[in-house]
Amino acid sequence: MTKNVLIALDVLPHHKELFEKAAAGRCKFSFKKTSLVTKEDLKDVNAVVGNVSANVIKEANALEFMQLNSAGCDQYLVPGVLNKDVKLCTAVGSYGLTVSEHMLALTFDLIRHLALYRDKQHNHDWSDCGNVTSIEGATIAVFGLGDIGGSYASKVKALGAKCVIGVRRNVKDKPDYIDEIYSFDDLDKVLPKADIVAMVLPDSSLTRNLMNKEHLSMMKKGAYLVNSGRGSAVNQEDLLDAIKSGHLAGAALDVTTPEPLPKDSPLWDEPRVVITPHVAGNFFLQETFERMIRISASNLKAFLDGDNLRNLVKR
Repeated sequence: MTKNVLIALDVLPHHKELFEKAAAGRCKFSFKKTSLVTKEDLKDVNAVVGNVSANVIKEANALEFMQLNSAGCDQYLVPGVLNKDVKLCTAVGSYGLTVSEHMLALTFDLIRHLALYRDKQHNHDWSDCGNVTSIEGATIAVFGLGDIGGSYASKVKALGAKCVIGVRRNVKDKPDYIDEIYSFDDLDKVLPKADIVAMVLPDSSLTRNLMNKEHLSMMKKGAYLVNSGRGSAVNQEDLLDAIKSGHLAGAALDVTTPEPLPKDSPLWDEPRVVITPHVAGNFFLQETFERMIRISASNLKAFLDGDNLRNLVKR
């Protein structure tokens, strides 16, 4: 039986060929940019690739399979959005390269005072910002060891970090690039010895407000915080207090709460806070899009073949 498939992405000819090859004649394809998809476009559609708005996708009564172009899926888990029988898959595995490199760039920005030097450049100020620290020989704690956190951890290990500590729910399997692994119940053992805490956590009841006054105060004096997961994991008022008091040397945030960060937020004006507007991921790096397409095409084939799906969300 032919399946009707909507590719809700701005794809190129070679991407279309990849999907058509995966389908092997078993699908009728339509292609449309995500933002332009309407309820009418979803009539009789059996499979969707792309993050069609939750308000629109809930009208897809014939939907059997949805492949997201994002690693997160929160809006599609809201009751009433997707029928419980719809197979929902994420694009985990697409973003490890780009987000981990952005995190690494933010790390160097902090420890080498690059943002401070940029400020000095604007003021035509030829003076130094004092001592710096190094990744080599450092103890770095990585919160979240999925595709992104694992990629960042392996990079800092390759750059000579003395001890890379992983923090995640499952502590049974320790990757080779991790020296020590702990659960979130053991932050009192991790935070006092980490020179850098790098976070790439999803939003959940476990992670929300995780880095609050209590946990920030446990961090090593002079340490740095990098967050590229979800803004909800960090209490921003407590973070600012920890920096202004001199307890922390600085922080880099690619995510905040809310987003966009309000123009009157004091975070903007703190020179030891580096802010990027949630740009670590997305498709600014073309390879990220290519990886997502490959995962999506592979999953479409698996759906049609009745095989196991990659990144299948348990609902």
